[in-house]
Amino acid sequence: MAGLAMLAGVPAAHAERPLLPGVGPGDRRVPVDAAADPWRSVVRVQTNLAGRCTGALVGRRTVVTAGHCLFNPRTRRFLQASSLHVLFGYDRGAFTRHVTVARVATDPAYDPAAAAPMLAGDWAVLTLAEPAPDQVPPLPVSEAPLRPGTPLMLGGYSQDRAQILMADSACHLLGESGGLLVHDCDATRGTSGGPLLVRTVRGAGANGGASDAANGGGWAVAGVGVAAGNAPAVRNFAVPSARFAALLAKDTAAGQP
Repeated sequence: MAGLAMLAGVPAAHAERPLLPGVGPGDRRVPVDAAADPWRSVVRVQTNLAGRCTGALVGRRTVVTAGHCLFNPRTRRFLQASSLHVLFGYDRGAFTRHVTVARVATDPAYDPAAAAPMLAGDWAVLTLAEPAPDQVPPLPVSEAPLRPGTPLMLGGYSQDRAQILMADSACHLLGESGGLLVHDCDATRGTSGGPLLVRTVRGAGANGGASDAANGGGWAVAGVGVAAGNAPAVRNFAVPSARFAALLAKDTAAGQP
């Protein structure tokens, strides 16, 4: 549960492929400041079973992550909200705030234990028991279609550097496949649920007219990372935000901050 899922059906590994799935030989991941935009809105999601993934704050009490991170393979059920913890500003064992989870929503059609799970449903929305720290702005969510070649960023707590936030800020969208966004961001296990970030119009975004400082530094969540292709060329996968945007909108309409 600590990693970006391995995508079934990708080409067999070659001898020269990287040790870690989803990371190319020219690994572009670098440490980023967990207190700076947009990375301060990226959180570490932990479970009582010692599993860990990445997530993104998209509302004062709302975090999105990958559904498979919350699945207990022993019971073949998703973990209860009481088993989940969200850490803000995590860096080398320290963090600025620990918040528990009050409610979890997943795609009813997604079953991680199925022979061929519907990866496009591999998302989860966490409702926090209390609001995020005031200094952490929610990232806007972008449902806009992306063209191949669109610049992207992806960050998270990778298994090989689990104590610090690592990100690839020089990657691009390759296209779409099976309802997933295909990109070339270097990312591996542990980055599951990490936000695939796309530039918003400066000074605008989902909230229209919001400043960059209150808008995740001008970046929006286009999807959440869920799978790493096991092939020499980096070809990784994310669930597009459109898959869970309706649920976010429903919560907002119901008064969920």
